[in-house]
Amino acid sequence: MIRFLLIYLTIYSLAHAYAFHKIKKVFPFGRRGHIGIILFMAVMVATPLLVRLAEQRGVETGARVLSYAGYTWMGLLFLFVVLTSAVDIIRWMILKAETMALARPARVWISPRPLMTMQIVLVLALYGYGLFEAADIRLEQVEISSPKIPANPCRIRIVQISDVHLGLIIREGRLKRILAKIEEAHPDILVSTGDLVDGQLNHLTREATLLAALTPALGKFAITGNHEFYAGLQNALDFTRQSGFTVLRQQGISTGGINFVGVDDHALNGRSPGAVQSRERDILLAQPSDTFTVLLKHRPDINPQSLGHFDLQLSGHTHKGQIFPFNLFTWLAYPQKAGHLTRLDNGLLYVSRGTGTWGPPIRLLAPPEITIIDLIHGESK
Repeated sequence: MIRFLLIYLTIYSLAHAYAFHKIKKVFPFGRRGHIGIILFMAVMVATPLLVRLAEQRGVETGARVLSYAGYTWMGLLFLFVVLTSAVDIIRWMILKAETMALARPARVWISPRPLMTMQIVLVLALYGYGLFEAADIRLEQVEISSPKIPANPCRIRIVQISDVHLGLIIREGRLKRILAKIEEAHPDILVSTGDLVDGQLNHLTREATLLAALTPALGKFAITGNHEFYAGLQNALDFTRQSGFTVLRQQGISTGGINFVGVDDHALNGRSPGAVQSRERDILLAQPSDTFTVLLKHRPDINPQSLGHFDLQLSGHTHKGQIFPFNLFTWLAYPQKAGHLTRLDNGLLYVSRGTGTWGPPIRLLAPPEITIIDLIHGESK
C-alpha cells in the first residue's frame, strides 16, 4: 500500500506540475493567481487521501463532496495532460521535420492562448461525453458450446458483472440501472468477478438489499478483487454475502451441472506467485474433469499450471483502461483484449470491461458492460 501511495503521489504531482507550467505560460494570472492555483492543485492531489480519512471518521457527506470534486478534477486533468502532450509532440515533430528538410513551408500557427482555449473546451466536451458513455451500460453476449455442458436444459445463461465499485459515487441509482439490465437478461446464474465494492461500506445497506432481491435459479457467486482488500476484507465479505452471493475463496462449487471455481485476488493471498499458481491448479484438479468448469479470477492472469483444467476463465480488473488512451497502459500489463472471447491453448478467457467506474465517473472508448454467457451442449467451436 505504501508503494502504491508513493507512486500515486509522484505521478499525480508531476501531472499537476505539467498542467501548471502550461497554464502559466499562456495565462499570466500574476503572483497571487499562481499561488492560488498551486494551493488548489495541492488540495486536489491530497483529495483521495482526504476522502478516505473522511469515510473512516463517518463524515459521509463531506467524503461524497470531496470524492465528486476530486475525481472529476482527476478526469479533467488526465484528459488535459493527454491532449496538450499530443499537441506538443505533433508540433515538435513538425519542427524536427522542417529542420531535417532545411526548409520552412508556409503554415499557419495558432497563437498559444486561442490554442489553449480550444484544448480546454475540447477537454470539457470529452468529459461530458465520458459521463454519457459511463451511463451507457451495454449487454455483451457470448455463446459457448461444449460436450461437457448438460444437454438439458438446452441453455444455461451466466450473467457476469465486474468492477462495479459500489461506494461514494456508484450508489443506489446506478445500481438500480445495473439490476434492471441483469433482469432483462434473465440469468440462470449471476457472477461477480471482483471489486463489487469500493471504500467504506457502512452506508450501503440499501444497495445490499437491492442486490439480495435478485435470485437467479441456479445461484449467485462472487470472488474478491483488490478493492475488497482496500475496503476492508471482512466488511467487504459481509456486504457481499448480505447481497445474496456465495463467496468462493479458493474453492469450487457445482450448480446446474457446471463447476465454478473462485480464487482470491493477488492483493489478498500474501503468498509467493508459485504457491498461488499451484494452489489454483490443485483446486481445479479437484473438480470433476468431465464437467464444464468456469474459473472466476479477478485479474486476467493466465496461470500456465491451470491450462487444461478449466474450460472458461471469467475476469475483469482492467476496465479496458476506462479512459482512452489509458488502455495502452493496461494492455502492457494485461495483453488480453477486454470485451472479447479469447481462445487459449486449452480453454477460453473472457475479460469484462467492467460495469462501473473507479476514480473519475467517466469512460472514454471503454463503455461499461454486463456480460451474458450462454452455455450450450454441443461440439466445441
